[in-house]
Amino acid sequence: MTPVELSRTVLHAVRRAVDAGELSVAVPARAVVAPPGPGGCGDYATNIALQLARPAGQPPRRVAEVLRPYLVDVDGITDVVLTGPGFLNISLHGTAPAVLVEEILRHGPRYGYGYGHGRADGTGRESGRIVRLHCPHELRAVVVAEAAARILRSQGALVRTSCAAPVAPAWTAVLGVRVDAEGPAFADLPVGIRPVPAPADPLPLGRDAGRWALLHPAGHDRPRIGDEHLRQREGNPLFRVRYAHARTRALSRNAADLRFAAEPGPMAGGTAQELVAALAGHPRVLAAAAAHRAPDRLARHLVTVADAALPFLPTVLPRGGEKPSAAHRARLALAEAVGAVLAGGLSLLGIDAPDHL
Repeated sequence: MTPVELSRTVLHAVRRAVDAGELSVAVPARAVVAPPGPGGCGDYATNIALQLARPAGQPPRRVAEVLRPYLVDVDGITDVVLTGPGFLNISLHGTAPAVLVEEILRHGPRYGYGYGHGRADGTGRESGRIVRLHCPHELRAVVVAEAAARILRSQGALVRTSCAAPVAPAWTAVLGVRVDAEGPAFADLPVGIRPVPAPADPLPLGRDAGRWALLHPAGHDRPRIGDEHLRQREGNPLFRVRYAHARTRALSRNAADLRFAAEPGPMAGGTAQELVAALAGHPRVLAAAAAHRAPDRLARHLVTVADAALPFLPTVLPRGGEKPSAAHRARLALAEAVGAVLAGGLSLLGIDAPDHL
């Protein structure tokens, strides 16, 4: 189904809802469909519900809920997920949530590698490019440059990193940072990585918390260096990400004890839909983080995935005397997909993803 055909399909869904008396609006002449934005999923998204909300006298999300059944029963459409204030995210044949989970489990922590705008054929726009990243002799700049290089390499780029002066041995010993070359750069190579320096020494935080403190804020923001990054509490984003990963690993162990395994299948429920949307956006986040040399985009995306996963994970295992069902196997598959994305993302940031926390 082409975008033009899909636009006509969306308008037909509006017309059917009007004919059924569920919406009282004039059917517009055009429905915009485009690749999903941040937080979206599937192949295409449309804002038609937001466009019709005011004339319909209903909230956009309610309009989207009315339109969804008229889209999901169309041949060629496998799923429609509501995100944000009322965006309809449309998956075409072969890209339903179960297929997405299968793809993530097939690639494991490398899901999203080499993808350009969600493509799974290894032809991302960074593929084959030679990229040189040069940074000043400042710890945060070196950590950001190294993480950006990891992400660029995940997208197929050939990367060489350099620092204006030799990297301090403590930076390597504690935070594990390394560059390919040290010393003044050639005249044609400007300093390309220059985030706001850290206001304090992050080395006492150790490798994982220290790297997170430097990478999670955007480059133009001053990082906070304090023991809040070490606290094992929900208020610490790093803890939530690592805890969500550890919970997925625990669920797999518990499921094995109950003698059932993951099997991708249909997803139901708002928490599952939001989680699928977050996972589907992972390749786009990696591509954007590579293009903008911005590891913070990946760090914040991991927090989004973890926050979407934590309310869902308690639903995975059977309760009481309940026997494992196809729904439990599908939920376990989704949980394992979450674990793969979180582990892969943390690895690109140079941070450990423990199985126990």
